[in-house]
Amino acid sequence: MNHHPPSPVGRVLTVVLGALPFTVITVLVFGHWPPLARWDQSVAARAASYGAAHETVVDFWQVVGAVVLPWTSRAVILVVAAYLWHRRARLLTVWLITSAGAELGLVQAVKAIFERERPALMLVENDGFSYVSSHATAAFVMAGALGVVLPSVRGWRRRFRLLVLLPVIAVVWIASADRIALNVHYVSDVLGGWALGLAILTATSIGFGLRPGLRRRRRRTPSDGDGTTAPPRAAVIVNPIKVGDGVAFRRKVTRALAVRGYDDPLWLETRVDDAGNAMAKLAIENESDLVLVAGGDGTVRVVCSALAHTGIPVGVIPAGTGNLLARNLHIPLDLDDALERILDGRDRRIDLVRVHGDGLDTDRFAVMAGLGLDAAIMSDAPPHLKKQIGWTAYLVSAAKNINHPSVRVQITIDDAETIERRVRTVVIGNVGMLQANIPLLPDARPDDGLLDVVVIAPRRVTQWPIVVWRLLTRTNRADMYLERFTGRKVEIVAAVDVQRQLDGDPIGPGRSLSTEIEPGALTARVPKRR
Repeated sequence: MNHHPPSPVGRVLTVVLGALPFTVITVLVFGHWPPLARWDQSVAARAASYGAAHETVVDFWQVVGAVVLPWTSRAVILVVAAYLWHRRARLLTVWLITSAGAELGLVQAVKAIFERERPALMLVENDGFSYVSSHATAAFVMAGALGVVLPSVRGWRRRFRLLVLLPVIAVVWIASADRIALNVHYVSDVLGGWALGLAILTATSIGFGLRPGLRRRRRRTPSDGDGTTAPPRAAVIVNPIKVGDGVAFRRKVTRALAVRGYDDPLWLETRVDDAGNAMAKLAIENESDLVLVAGGDGTVRVVCSALAHTGIPVGVIPAGTGNLLARNLHIPLDLDDALERILDGRDRRIDLVRVHGDGLDTDRFAVMAGLGLDAAIMSDAPPHLKKQIGWTAYLVSAAKNINHPSVRVQITIDDAETIERRVRTVVIGNVGMLQANIPLLPDARPDDGLLDVVVIAPRRVTQWPIVVWRLLTRTNRADMYLERFTGRKVEIVAAVDVQRQLDGDPIGPGRSLSTEIEPGALTARVPKRR
């Protein structure tokens, strides 16, 4: 179900309803409504009588009052605001500070306007007017503010939020009870303080686009039809095999989107017979403003291919074994970090690579395509090990294939003369980093409009340490073991069938791969520059 933002009339009505309790209590207090007046006087008399006979109790409540000062509540709000500013939640930060400022100003204004005298038999000295209680108002605003922001704070699970919110709610009661126990406020002063706090939170929430009920209001984007506006909507394409706790994942993603003003997301799960193509097309048909994809490198590749040239931003949530595109776009592998960096990030146009070959329909990849040893490693990595130990399972497969036979290939780059080599593997890359930050193609950039090619050709197993050393040290010197090339079109033809891969996804044996760069074909949502 879509949740549409309130109309201007709805916003005004919400503010009026939020201010209604304060209005009613104020009218009853200064209209001297008999039941409320009797209640005030009765409680004040009991507090004065009990306090006069129990000085230690008065001392206790004085200590409590010194701890739960209004400035203590405001200081808590400022600390939380500073943390949110550090986490780049700028709107919530300004809202918190505005709410605290409104509380301070309005409490003083109400006191000055109504000039209600304090109870006659106060147990401690206290200056100023009685209505409303600044302690009660400040504590209520603090509790309500934390109730809004804690659901949006990364890493705060529900039980941890309760561990904070329950004591905060208790502080509201304690701060209010302290004022009554010391007989410096009537009960109606405390009730009026709570009601004023509610009115402040309601008004500032509406003003800043935050829905009452602790959810930020949807951001506005112009619709194409009648000139009205609608909230942005994201589509989330998920490979359920790669995402562990699907319920927790869905809850986190939905909450992160809602906090940033998105409507309820469109959830699409991949199938065994479709790694994401149909799901991406559904996202396009539903005019999604953002597509989040969580799965292995194969799922990411298929979704990115389908979204090429659409202009719809794609955010990659790492969930697979390699996560090569996410790594190369500097997206953190932690789910909470990744969501924050993507949703608060920027759009970047990156290249895709069109590819075809024998037995392979025209396709695209975003990371790397390979022919030979690297494809054999991807193909032979045990699935159970990938699930248990992640990308290090490829090391097991690499050890198994260390003596993979070389193959004679012909390589044609752009319109240059074809070269022949006997190789262990040839990799064509749009980006350059492998797992563990191994720079296979150190000069590759996802938006440079060029393909980078590495030809790896050690003759014997004993020569592999030389190759590995050159990769790790980013040596650019070309020799018989390792060569690099760049171009816009690259074609590789092998003398015999060999294993091939696209973005770490085995595509079966064949003899050819023909690739061509598509500059700026994909809009990727990436972290902001630091």
